[in-house]
Amino acid sequence: MYDFCVIGGGIVGVATAHEILRRHPGARLALVEKSASLATHQTGHNSGVIHSGIYYPPDSLKARLCRRGARWTKEFAAAHAVPFAECGKLLVATNAAEHARMLALHERSVSNGVKVELIDAGELVRREPRVTGLGALFVPDTGIVDYTRITAALADEIRAAGGEFVLDAEITSLSESDTSVTAAGPAGSWTARTLVVCAGLQADRLARMAGLRTDFRIVPFRGEYYQLPRERAGLVRTLIYPIPDPALPFLGVHLSPTIDGALTVGPNAVLGLAREGYRKGSVHARDAREVLGYPGVHRVAVANVRTGLRELRNSLFKRGYLAECRRYCPELTLGDLRPREAGIRAQAVLRDGTLVHDFMIERTPRSVHVLNAPSPAATSAMPIAEHIVDQL
Repeated sequence: MYDFCVIGGGIVGVATAHEILRRHPGARLALVEKSASLATHQTGHNSGVIHSGIYYPPDSLKARLCRRGARWTKEFAAAHAVPFAECGKLLVATNAAEHARMLALHERSVSNGVKVELIDAGELVRREPRVTGLGALFVPDTGIVDYTRITAALADEIRAAGGEFVLDAEITSLSESDTSVTAAGPAGSWTARTLVVCAGLQADRLARMAGLRTDFRIVPFRGEYYQLPRERAGLVRTLIYPIPDPALPFLGVHLSPTIDGALTVGPNAVLGLAREGYRKGSVHARDAREVLGYPGVHRVAVANVRTGLRELRNSLFKRGYLAECRRYCPELTLGDLRPREAGIRAQAVLRDGTLVHDFMIERTPRSVHVLNAPSPAATSAMPIAEHIVDQL
């Protein structure tokens, strides 16, 4: 019998296993992942941004954990020779309504303790000559990193501490007794005194296996990216983001330099019909049935008809996608938008149509389940892990 079993080989699961062994040296621990490698899904399909926490309500779990996570990510990367850069982020207001929201966001960022600078249109052009707007917020502490490499470095330390990794092992049942929990599937079974589930895109299914509440469903939203040609990678030096609109469920497309020297554009947000289908048009029968048959999805669609249609149009027609980018970077052309693999956001949606934006964690007597861990979960992975282990 193991002392601990962790299900899920993304950065949150691996960080949790790392934190368990830090606090309980010598414990028997197994991390079980259904894919053939770690960091296969959300961890390996994001923009690589080290977020600052500027967007989130000051009292939210996201805000608290993101600030701590940004510091930890940079310190861990520096200590383990993982490249990262503090390139900073500009949130650009392109019209009067966005300018008003920008000023309100500036006040929130001060409340959140985030270092931020309010700049006017002239200063924006001086800093980023290819970007236009009425003004911007500059967040100097925002950075970029490869979270797959962070995950790999954590995994190396877990192995050195005696932790075991089991790959290609899907879990199809969970059974809990007074003294242990058993996770089982076609590849075998693992019994532990304590279980932690960080299943991402499969979180609701594992929760149902454990007998937890099922008034939510994980809904996959495809985030489609483009990449600029290498000769255009220097178009901007900083991350360029839109001012978020609180009436819209997701942030919108942005320009993101990556740590490997590329420049990406995206993501959009299109309802997916396959939880792990990264190619455009992917459909998985079970996933599609669960999404299309869920009342919460129907309510989200009704509440966001115009936004959903616009995102679908921009997914189907590159010119629409380009128009979103040209609002703040007008010199981009269709030829600049080269294909890049999509990401899939695991979004918890309640039955009443509410999108859960904060981290959501629940437990049984012998298990802890991370039910919702959207962005900035990669940035916040170690503080999330500490929060989980506090509950064990």
